[in-house]
Amino acid sequence: PEDLVNRLKHGKVYKENQAKRALNNFFNMDNLIALREIALRRTADRVNIISEKAKHLSSKLDYFTSEHILVCLSPSPSNPKAIRTAARMANAFKGAFTALYVETSNYEYMTSENKTRLHDNFKLAEQLGAKVTIAYDDNVAFQIAEFARLSGISKVVLGRSNTKKRIIFSKPTFVDTLTSLAPNLDIYIIPDKKSASYRELSINQRRKESFSLASTLKTIGIIALSTIIGLLFQYLGFSEANIITIYILGVLLTSLVASNKIYSISSSILSVLVFNFFFTDPRYTLQAYDPRHIVTFIVMFLSAFITSSLTIRIKEYGKQAAQTAFRTKLLLETNQMLQNASDINSIINGTANQLIKLLNKPVIFYQVENNNLTEPMFFCDNTFNQDSSIYMTKAEKTVAEWVFKNNKHAGATTNTLPGARCLYLAVRGNEGVYAVAGIALDDDIIDSFENSMIISILGECAVILEKELLSEIKKQAEIKAQREQLRANLLRAISHDLRTPLTTISGNAAVLMNSSESLSKEKINILYEDIYDDSMWLINLVENLLSVTRIEDGTINIHMEGELLEEVISEALNHINRKSVEHNIKVNIKDEFIMAKMDSQLIIQVIINIVDNAIKYTNLGSTIEISVRKNGEFVIVDIKDNGNGITDVGKSNIFEMFYTEKNASADSRRGLGLGLSLCKSIINVHGGTISVRDNEPHGSIFSFTLKAEEVNLNE
Repeated sequence: PEDLVNRLKHGKVYKENQAKRALNNFFNMDNLIALREIALRRTADRVNIISEKAKHLSSKLDYFTSEHILVCLSPSPSNPKAIRTAARMANAFKGAFTALYVETSNYEYMTSENKTRLHDNFKLAEQLGAKVTIAYDDNVAFQIAEFARLSGISKVVLGRSNTKKRIIFSKPTFVDTLTSLAPNLDIYIIPDKKSASYRELSINQRRKESFSLASTLKTIGIIALSTIIGLLFQYLGFSEANIITIYILGVLLTSLVASNKIYSISSSILSVLVFNFFFTDPRYTLQAYDPRHIVTFIVMFLSAFITSSLTIRIKEYGKQAAQTAFRTKLLLETNQMLQNASDINSIINGTANQLIKLLNKPVIFYQVENNNLTEPMFFCDNTFNQDSSIYMTKAEKTVAEWVFKNNKHAGATTNTLPGARCLYLAVRGNEGVYAVAGIALDDDIIDSFENSMIISILGECAVILEKELLSEIKKQAEIKAQREQLRANLLRAISHDLRTPLTTISGNAAVLMNSSESLSKEKINILYEDIYDDSMWLINLVENLLSVTRIEDGTINIHMEGELLEEVISEALNHINRKSVEHNIKVNIKDEFIMAKMDSQLIIQVIINIVDNAIKYTNLGSTIEISVRKNGEFVIVDIKDNGNGITDVGKSNIFEMFYTEKNASADSRRGLGLGLSLCKSIINVHGGTISVRDNEPHGSIFSFTLKAEEVNLNE
């Protein structure tokens, strides 16, 4: 900025007068500093975009414009130290923090102690702010390298035990393999001399792989069947190559049906021994004189072993693919179900049902209302037959409240309030905690796959709940705005339209008070009639206002009963404007016993409003006809007049609040435009419809429908 100011002062940018105006107006020091900051940010954003495109186009470009720390999870005792170190690095570098666990085929043979330790490491990573991800593969190093490449990981943090490398026949260490797969990745190794050796743990783990009687019998049966087929082939004159193929096929079948890879190796060895025993000279001994048979045995063993290994690998991949498919299906089903939910209760019900389908355990949900937890909602499947109250005690709710206030997991299998029967998780979003979900574990442990699924399902629930709450807030804001607009319109209309009748009443009352002795009796009666008319107009206005307010607020009470239309119309005509005598009002009911289900007081108000409008907007001596007929399940009421009619624009807006037709009438008062709007609201509450159309040759017909009620003549 200083250089630019000096250039302006020396006339190197603008002429002298123009430069002075620029320095005094826009090109001051504050604006120039702000412009420089904006330019630098835009340049940095542009460089990021270009670098990301270049990285996608070329695999050789392996650099990072922002820090993303990855910690690898495992059941190792040193893993918590690695997790904490990675969290501190992410905080120091202001970067993203991700935790990755690669589940291998050995997971099912993992000891309960290791599973518990792994579960604790998952919880620790989540508590320290990591986004936990699970991958499935036996090649752990390859999965980590690929995940790092696709996710833009800049640094990987690993734990290391005191495992010693063999001097002879040693294979590359895990770190060496990972380094070769991702040579440009920064790898941080956190040593821990106190932890046990990984190799020792692995050997002990493999020793605990128990044999299955069913798999043993299947293996023996397959070898026996292969031998019988081999003997049949020998009898038919087939070569030894065909018999060897049968044994390799038997090893392949063993790999498919056996529960442990030990059976595949055993089957390979036994197949060679049995082939040697039955099919090589000397027969029925394990000796082999021909050196070619030794080569045959070696090739046979290697073929069987490699085939069985590939089969086992494919079977494991099939399991992993099935898990991935199940995860995708469940999440898609959850998303679709929650998207179609109509309210918060439906969202919570759908989420609870998906969790029950996943875990087959009861689920408890606490909603959040007015920054407090509501009473718990218990969900379970049809097989649950225990007392549900043990999961909804005061102690359990205390744990749920702690989760709500602290936005962290607590309860069973955690280090926070572990005495609870349930594991409580916060359903969290951008605006805080929307609900608390409890899962009744009863001393069970959730594995890594189930844990990731629970987090994903609750994440979907949080997104939909947040969307629903925002929609509800928006709806409430719109209702509030509409009410404010209604209040403003009412105040504006009342202040304008009440002035005329009130002025007339007060003026006529003043004349009667001060000059009644000098007025004739006829003049006094006219003044009384004017006061009465204006008072009745005000009373009708107040009734309409009260009804509109009750309907808008939803506080109106509807008492639906079967009523005779003839009686309701007769009652309404008794309350019609006094000037109705100046018009010809007819009632035409073809059937005396037409009944409809209604609140009679509200329908009387509808008839009064429509007939009063007809009186107001038609000339003296006009005809107003009220007719009633039944049409199927509904009763149709028509109110006709032979006035000047309503314009096409008026017919489309006549039932809107505060709309009035600008027709000349005998009554000089302008209505508020509430009467017909109120009629529409009342008829809608009754489940009917209201409309207006032209009367021939002139005038209007107002029609509304009510649900018909059968007449019981025995009553």
